[in-house]
Amino acid sequence: MANTDALGLWNIAAADPDFLAVVDPEHDHLTFGELAALTNRISRGLRAAGLGKGDQVTTVLPNCFEQLALCLAAYQSGLYVTTINWHFVGAEINYIVNDAETKAFIVHERFADEAVKAVKAPDGCVVPEENRFCVGGPVEGFRPFDGLIGDQSGERPAPEDLATGSFMFYTSGTTGRPKGVRRALDSRPPDEASSTAGMLLMLFGSKPHDGNVQITQAPLYHTAVNNWTTMSLHLGHTVVLMDRWTAEGALERIERYRVTSSHMVPTMFNRLLQLPDEVRERHDVSSLRSMVHAAAPCPIETKRRMIEWWGDSIWEYYAATEGGGTSVSAAEWMERPGTVGKAWPGCEVIVVDDDGNDLPPGESGTVYMKMPGAVFEYKGDEAKTAASRLRDFFTVGDVGYLDSDGYLFLNDRANDMIIVGGVNIYPAEIEGELVQHPAVGDAAVFGVPNPDTGEEVKAVVELLEGWESGDGTTEAILEWLRDRIGRQKLPRSIDYTTEMPRDPNGKLYKRKLRDPYWEGHQRAI
Repeated sequence: MANTDALGLWNIAAADPDFLAVVDPEHDHLTFGELAALTNRISRGLRAAGLGKGDQVTTVLPNCFEQLALCLAAYQSGLYVTTINWHFVGAEINYIVNDAETKAFIVHERFADEAVKAVKAPDGCVVPEENRFCVGGPVEGFRPFDGLIGDQSGERPAPEDLATGSFMFYTSGTTGRPKGVRRALDSRPPDEASSTAGMLLMLFGSKPHDGNVQITQAPLYHTAVNNWTTMSLHLGHTVVLMDRWTAEGALERIERYRVTSSHMVPTMFNRLLQLPDEVRERHDVSSLRSMVHAAAPCPIETKRRMIEWWGDSIWEYYAATEGGGTSVSAAEWMERPGTVGKAWPGCEVIVVDDDGNDLPPGESGTVYMKMPGAVFEYKGDEAKTAASRLRDFFTVGDVGYLDSDGYLFLNDRANDMIIVGGVNIYPAEIEGELVQHPAVGDAAVFGVPNPDTGEEVKAVVELLEGWESGDGTTEAILEWLRDRIGRQKLPRSIDYTTEMPRDPNGKLYKRKLRDPYWEGHQRAI
């Protein structure tokens, strides 16, 4: 534990500069003093490049010291920062860079091909070449990262150059072109703001300077993953970064660094549970305290097995880039399997019908949330901003219901719902059953055209090693499903893929699977 009670990265760095802050994917280390010095050099470099309060920094970087430090530098410099999904192609990157009105653009040589396409796109690039920088090696049209920080001091910038910045994350784009979620900047100084930045983690049992070690298993371009990482640092917790996640690699780091906490997604749970018993039993996970999951529906059986393995350390919450939310402990969940929990302190959750009327417990409708301070707009899209609002609540289009005690249960995204002859079918339930089959590594379920019923249920499956696609495997899976779900929910057919279109956070780009089936047809929703 750090030898200080201070909160906020820079305060901790001043009080205990030698305390371990970050371990990168190659197991290199930065202390709090070294990380603070790097963020200070970046802050000074961005000021020298002409960026002022409210300006925009955009990155396409893997999990590395530079990605983390750039986010922290923006936070203490009054800048907005957007971390782009590095799976995006050049045109998608170009759209975000330009839409965000980027003033400084930093990329990694690993993503050079698409970064070059982004700045050479027909729409042009709003960032001048002198404010484009590359990490790790040369990229055409970008200056080396040392050109940003090389001559800059690691001392804290002058007080007049400090202001609290913010992330501007873009919605995932799973249902269309992403939109930036933009909030007004915090008026407090960055040291004061960072001293309260870890409050959310305390909902899941974390406390300042309590010996927690956070493992960042998914890319820092994801909203919650980045927040969890930076909040952990502000609480005085050491952070372990992963890149190119594997289940055994995660277990190895959990044991090596005595990891206590993380932000995870159900796909990771599935991959961990698919490891042979002897591999899982080989690694000591007794240090775990708060392994929090979100971002996608978690099959009930998957979560039950994880609780049996990792015990009370399993937490879940429901929220979005726009705000939140609900949370539930392992013990609560075992009493109400499938729930995503009750509203956070100070937050409210309601479920309404198509006319905006509140629904009674047990009736499904659109889920709306209200969170103190979560005032936002979708940058450049007043219509989408307005459409997400009901009174002072907002929605991201999820469907669910509340029980009589206020626990929220989610059915699915409204956009993913399948309507078969007027009957609503929620794919998440079917997907949850499919991934329990010994042949299935991953699964997606969606509606495809049917001239009689409007839609029918289609499953796409990624098989585990040792299984082959074909009629025999399909019949074995369907026969197994017949004892687990109602006949109306059974897939009419199963197709196979070698790799599901998920990003490393577990987000499934279902439209990439579904859209080809709908060419020449009009979906009802």
